[in-house]
Amino acid sequence: MLEIAVIYLAAAIAAVPIAKRLGLGSVLGYLLAGILIGPFLLGFVGDQSEVLHFAEFGVVMMLFLIGLELQPSRLWKLRHSIVLQGSLQLGLSTMLIWVICYYVFAMAWQTSLALGLMLALSSTAIVLQTLTEKGWIKQPAGQNTFSILLFQDIAVIPILALLPLLTFNVEPSVTSTVHQSLIDGLPAWGQVAISLSVISSIYFLGKYISTPLFRYIAETRIREIFTAFALLLVISIALIMQKIGLSPALGTFLAGVVLAESEFRHELEADIEPFKGLLLGLFFIAVGASIDFSLLFDQFSLILGIVFALIAGKAFVLYLIASIFKLKSKQKVLFTLALAQGGEFAFVLISFTGSLNILTPEQGKITTLVVAISMLLAPILLMIYDHLLVRRAEKADYDDPSQIESTDHVIIVGYGRFGQVVGRLLTAQGYHLSILDHSPAQIDLVRRFGTKVFYGDAARGDLLKAAGAAQAKLLVIAVDESEKALEIIDIAQKYFPNLKIAVRAIDRTHAYRIIQKGVHTFRRESFDSAVNLGIDALTLLGESPKAAKKAGGLFKKYDENALDDLARIWGDDQHYGAAVRQHLADLKQVLENDKLKNENFVEESEATEK
Repeated sequence: MLEIAVIYLAAAIAAVPIAKRLGLGSVLGYLLAGILIGPFLLGFVGDQSEVLHFAEFGVVMMLFLIGLELQPSRLWKLRHSIVLQGSLQLGLSTMLIWVICYYVFAMAWQTSLALGLMLALSSTAIVLQTLTEKGWIKQPAGQNTFSILLFQDIAVIPILALLPLLTFNVEPSVTSTVHQSLIDGLPAWGQVAISLSVISSIYFLGKYISTPLFRYIAETRIREIFTAFALLLVISIALIMQKIGLSPALGTFLAGVVLAESEFRHELEADIEPFKGLLLGLFFIAVGASIDFSLLFDQFSLILGIVFALIAGKAFVLYLIASIFKLKSKQKVLFTLALAQGGEFAFVLISFTGSLNILTPEQGKITTLVVAISMLLAPILLMIYDHLLVRRAEKADYDDPSQIESTDHVIIVGYGRFGQVVGRLLTAQGYHLSILDHSPAQIDLVRRFGTKVFYGDAARGDLLKAAGAAQAKLLVIAVDESEKALEIIDIAQKYFPNLKIAVRAIDRTHAYRIIQKGVHTFRRESFDSAVNLGIDALTLLGESPKAAKKAGGLFKKYDENALDDLARIWGDDQHYGAAVRQHLADLKQVLENDKLKNENFVEESEATEK
């Protein structure tokens, strides 16, 4: 075991840095390392089936960390894309593969359907790792890709339940020993009830029990105990979900979503991330080592043809879905290439179908090889997309983060229509600015007018530091994405606690969340202009300019004061709704009283003049 550990670590250290320097990405580096040390090249390691199953826990940890990045509100926004796009992708891909296997390769319909179901799945590990590494996960294509991968992870559960129904020529004793769980012997309603109870318990424990426990452990100030508890939480949830026959990855993802609003979210990320990275690296190396090159060379044309047919067929379905949901051209290509490979869950299903005699041993080996090669090609396809479409289209000649111009005065993040107004005012007053933006098109536009803007994601602590955050007086966050703004606030407060922060609030809800983070100041982007337009509207309706301006000022003052009160109870729907209604009633009364006071004043003045 120690020898294998040394071989794996040495291979990773040797291959991954080289792959990164060549622009291939870490995933492809791990896969190439596995191929190098595998039984079909250097032969340092043998059959890696057991290592592969163990390393799949890296996928579980990755989904937990992704859950930590998704507040329940964001997940709820994705519900339509998860269900609609996920079901379309899985259904159409399964149907297409079934038709080809049944009519072209003349396989039994059971075998064809089983192959369709397992090959329709994509690689959660490779895709999400690559998208996150490249910074594409929060783009429209990245969000849609994530939705489909999440649906696929959920769909593995009914697929496992369906496969035994496709069995032929198998003894009953075989199916009864495959994929056993603690609730297999219960009736369907009992299994559903227990599954829902477990999921509800995960939500309850994450929402109400975990935070006091984390706080208690954090008070010991022993970091390794906090790390141990974080690992215990993830492993326990995965084990419970596995014992009742559900997806461990799904369970830990839900736990991550529940904990996304916890004050310990960043600490959890920092503690789990190294373990996730190592296990995922182990998983990718094991996939590379499992490629059977002797079988590949014996049936080279057939296997390569199937691989390209699989990628082309899934790409056709994905491009069709991207067109239906009106993704932009470049996003269509990213979405299509990201999901066009086989997935790690296929290895589990191949083993399962083999034990059910749905696939012959030779069909199982060929399918395993096809899935592994398609996974190997996945980061290559995304690398081609990055070099040929993204970098060429966006002229990737922007300033290196290490060359960002530092400032002692003000850092502005986001230099669109809002940030430019702030920037021009501060520049006119003699302040030196360091400006960051993540849109190459916007940078090109602004640079034409002589303004120096640097490219980069300000949610990175090292990039903020390069811009001068350690000594600057003020950070102005003017990005047009509410989640990105909150992420930048978290990073700035964590690493630069003395830096004052001014934020552009997208809407009222965003303002509540900014208030809860205790930033120094913020402005709602459309509030002031809307109030001013309301003042103009009152004037056009016959109010005197003075009365209209006073009414607007009262409204603005009352609304801004109400924000702090409402922010404290935001999230509690019952009390929040009652408070909003009360504030509206109070505001109406304040304005009516002021209007009545003004009318009385006018009447008294007129009477005095008479």
